[in-house]
Amino acid sequence: MTDDPEVLIRRQGRVGHITLNRPQVLNALSPAMIDAISNALSEWARDRDIAMVLVDAAGERAFCAGGDINVLYERALAGDHEFGRAFWRAEYRMNAQIAHFPKPFVALVHGIVMGGGVGVSLHGSHRIVTDTVRFAMPECAIGLIPDVGASLLLGRTPGHFGEFLGLTGRRLDAAEMVYCGLADQIVPAGAMDDLRAALLQSGDPGSARQFVTEPGPAAIAGERASINAVFGLDTIELILEASRALDNGWGAEVQRLLRAGSVLSQQVALLTIRKARRHGSVVAALRDEFRFTARATEHAELLEGIRAAVIDKDRDPQWRYRTPDDVPDTLLAEFGEKAPGGDFAYLEKRP
Repeated sequence: MTDDPEVLIRRQGRVGHITLNRPQVLNALSPAMIDAISNALSEWARDRDIAMVLVDAAGERAFCAGGDINVLYERALAGDHEFGRAFWRAEYRMNAQIAHFPKPFVALVHGIVMGGGVGVSLHGSHRIVTDTVRFAMPECAIGLIPDVGASLLLGRTPGHFGEFLGLTGRRLDAAEMVYCGLADQIVPAGAMDDLRAALLQSGDPGSARQFVTEPGPAAIAGERASINAVFGLDTIELILEASRALDNGWGAEVQRLLRAGSVLSQQVALLTIRKARRHGSVVAALRDEFRFTARATEHAELLEGIRAAVIDKDRDPQWRYRTPDDVPDTLLAEFGEKAPGGDFAYLEKRP
């Protein structure tokens, strides 16, 4: 046990500095962390003495591997579904604050960045990753969908990379993140301390330029033709058929990843990513994601996914729906309706 704060929030010169500080659990976001970050952003947006916000994370393994889902699981299993809804409302408000923040918001991202870690970093105006970074949105594998506004981030990637990344949970390295438009600059991990010091001293995101390295080739670029041909298709059924028809290692891996996940989550994810690509609004993306997550512990397959991945760790989820045809159209339609207790909404507050 440790008495260290879960998140460090302080002013350093003209910079509002946020450090995720739970390295022992890969900096998983708790409700208290979300509230503290949100409150600080509200204050700093209005403070004329703050020129920039910097977010980073303690430990070497991860920037943030997602939200702290253990408590959510326990509460939902006991019949308390409002806990999850309150958690997601607060988290999504923080995501919207970052996306609409009126000053430079610089994220220094290293190691694992998934789920909630994506939401607290990649909506920022300046997204700097190290050569150790590993990005993924593997939510469909636990019965959720890419959320925290990631449906929009994925929708903005080239071609149909968003569908590919969101449905399969494929990991990206630093060069691939830049190629996909999910990161802006790369710095060597060994230069991170000097970069942080320069940013804190200057309060100017431009200070990062002297540390930046060229991204180099992105391996995923070689998959572009296959990704677009397969994940540009209209339905999960057609995507599975097309990947089988390729009869190669790439197609076989796609099938393996898709069959491991919740087909219900995949169908909703496909819809939300494509809808976000069309409307281009982070608040609308969060609203549509919340319509699913607000029902996820009660009507989707999230609890079984968490059980298999986190609680029992048997990696063998027993999904209720085995094929796309098994998912009732009425259930899919329900996930597109107004959320229980009201939709997520965010009114941008100007300083």
